[in-house]
Amino acid sequence: MSHSFIGRYAPSPSGRLHIGNIMSSLLAWLDVRSHDGTLVFRLEDLDPDRSDYEYAALMAEDFQWLGLYWDEGWFPGNGSEYTQGARTGLYDAAFQVLDEKGLLYPCYCSRSQRLAASAPHPGEKRDSSCSCRYMTDLQRAEIEAKGRKPAWKVIVPDEVIEFTDAHYGMQSENLKTQGDFIVRRSDGVYAYQLAVSVDDAAMNISSVVRARDLMSSTFKQIWLIRTLGGNIPEYAHSPLLVSEEGRKLSKREGDLNMETLRKKYTPEQLLGHLGEMCGLLDTYRECTAMELCQGFSWKRIYKDDILISNRIGGVF
Repeated sequence: MSHSFIGRYAPSPSGRLHIGNIMSSLLAWLDVRSHDGTLVFRLEDLDPDRSDYEYAALMAEDFQWLGLYWDEGWFPGNGSEYTQGARTGLYDAAFQVLDEKGLLYPCYCSRSQRLAASAPHPGEKRDSSCSCRYMTDLQRAEIEAKGRKPAWKVIVPDEVIEFTDAHYGMQSENLKTQGDFIVRRSDGVYAYQLAVSVDDAAMNISSVVRARDLMSSTFKQIWLIRTLGGNIPEYAHSPLLVSEEGRKLSKREGDLNMETLRKKYTPEQLLGHLGEMCGLLDTYRECTAMELCQGFSWKRIYKDDILISNRIGGVF
């Protein structure tokens, strides 16, 4: 097994995995196995209000049921060092580095806390600018005297970040277009962008595979990892599975989750449907994950989002 090619699962234990989660996890597994690499399973359990370890245990069971085994990381009752909730010290250190570089400022915007600790979802607006950055010490003191605690934002530079996505090719964006972003919530919980960047660097992750709705986060994470002195992974983003209304599937809404799918399909049947949906199989057939691995190439994966009913005749 190669320890120079390291990929990861990094789900949030906020609900049962749905078929879109499984698709991106399958592609992460295939990417690692096709390179004879190492797969790490860690939990993005930053938000204590949304994390439930019963869901984490079910995620592990679902991966195992499909044959998508990992090499190191979290297991039910073991591997707590692979949970973000146990890695606060690393985030504290990164926060200190950013502070020493003069890149942080307190933010009192009320919506900051709602959005910070989880990965962004389609349709959720991010601030492109923040007036809190330009407050005087007196203004901040007046706000805090009323009991308001700040979140903390990082000052992004006027800098173009580029990377070559293994699936979608060259990507480029100026960080200024996304604006300053939160690295720690007002209740002290570290935000998604900082924690993911620190964890990927600390775990020597060399390949990140995830759904394309997180593409915009990649520019932030590359900049953070570089600023904190870590090695930047390669990235590959996968198409989204969408409903007939064009909506991304969601754990929060219980779309086609594994509880339902496991009652209806065997692992080989479900993997066959996923293989056909993403382009790895020309026609549907039952297969194992290792059989899909034998023909895996990002060149074969569809780039357009996948409308479930059209792709497989409404089989789900």
